[in-house]
This record gives sequence, structure tokens and C-alpha cells, in this order.
Amino acid sequence: MIVFLLMAKKKPEFIEDEFYHIYNRGVEKRNIFLDKQDHLRFIHCLYEFNNNSPVQNLGRDIEHNRSMSEVQPRSFVKNRKRMVDVIIFTLMPNHFHLVLKQRQENGIVKFMQKLGTGYTMYFNQKYERVGGLFQGRFKAVHIKKEAHFGWLPFYIHTNPIKKSKGLPSEKIEQLNHYRWSSYLDYIGIKNFPSVTSREWMSGYLGGEAKYKKEMEDWIRDNKNDGDIDLIMEQNDE
Repeated sequence: MIVFLLMAKKKPEFIEDEFYHIYNRGVEKRNIFLDKQDHLRFIHCLYEFNNNSPVQNLGRDIEHNRSMSEVQPRSFVKNRKRMVDVIIFTLMPNHFHLVLKQRQENGIVKFMQKLGTGYTMYFNQKYERVGGLFQGRFKAVHIKKEAHFGWLPFYIHTNPIKKSKGLPSEKIEQLNHYRWSSYLDYIGIKNFPSVTSREWMSGYLGGEAKYKKEMEDWIRDNKNDGDIDLIMEQNDE
């Protein structure tokens, strides 16, 4: 269990050039990603909403049979002004994790408002529902100590295999085929490269090959057995 996260109950004041672990889950713990299109839509929103400019309707950009790499974001322009750097992400059926670096004043709050509102509108229209999709305001932990950078990428990226009962080799194989996170891009497999800003974190982790090897060692040592639900419940208001 990651004690640092359990202790972080007070919401931080967001500071430029600082890193934050951001997460939230579906209201009543419901699933917020039901099919491939939902995952692609949210990941596309991570890119498209990270801009001070207004966002147009994304409906025509995402189709059931297209991957993110085949979609040309409308806001891919030279004067695009990012509010945050998306460092890491992982999507799970009923929750998500992000590591964000704030680039401008109030950038994280503005970005998360756009992301939450935009994805909720998409989800509600698609599944003919009304009301909030997420369990209140997003949760945030200020990553203050350098030591936290040493385990947080591993912790977030191994979420998809936390409840897997297979052998370590089977868990590694499962993680290497899980598309809905930034892990593949961090180990040199092109997946959603335009979404994340990986240069600093990749350098800190020692590069693609080293991170891949250390991730496999992490899994073999059974360090990925924490329960994320307990962490979220401890931080609920």
C-alpha cells in the first residue's frame, strides 16, 4: 500500500512547474469506460482539451474502427497553448490516473473542468443518461519528494494488472498489450505519443529500456498488489 497517498487528504494549491497525481472514479463506482470508443474518446480529450482555445465537437473525429494514431486532432497547431503537461495516464474501467505538471496559473483546474465536463457530455449522450458521471471533484496529490517519482510511474502503470492472478510472466505480457495507458510509449512502443510529455520523466527513469526492465522486476517482486479503491476511499470528502 502506498502510504503517501493515504496521508494526502488536504487538497493542494496548484503551483506552476510542479507535479500532481490526479485521479477520480465513476459515481457510485460505476464503469466510465464501456468500450474501445470510450477509451479513445477520453484519451483524445486529454490532448484536445489541453488548450486555452475553445474545443469544437469531436464526434466526427473518433470512430469505432480507428485508433488514436489515425486521428488528426483539430487543435494540432503551432500556437497551441497547453495548460498542463500530461506526464502519465492510465485508464481503468471505473477510474483514471493522471500525473500532470501545471504550466500556467490555475491550469490543472481549468483542464480538469474541461475534461470532466466534455467527457461526461459525450458519455451521457451516447448512453442516454443524465447527471454527473464522476464521484465529485477530482482528487489531487502534490508530488513533493523526489523519492515519489521513483515508484509513482510503476504504481500507476501497473493498475491494469493489480487484480491479475497470473504468473509474473503473464502479468508482464498483459501489461505489454494494454493500450489504455502511457506505459507503451514509455518503453518505446508507439501508442498515443502526442498525448504525453515524456522527456523529463523518461530521463529520470533512465530511458525506455531501463524502465521496461525495472517494470518487469517490479512485477516479479509483486510490488503491484496495492488496492487503489482503498486509496480513493481514504481521500473521499
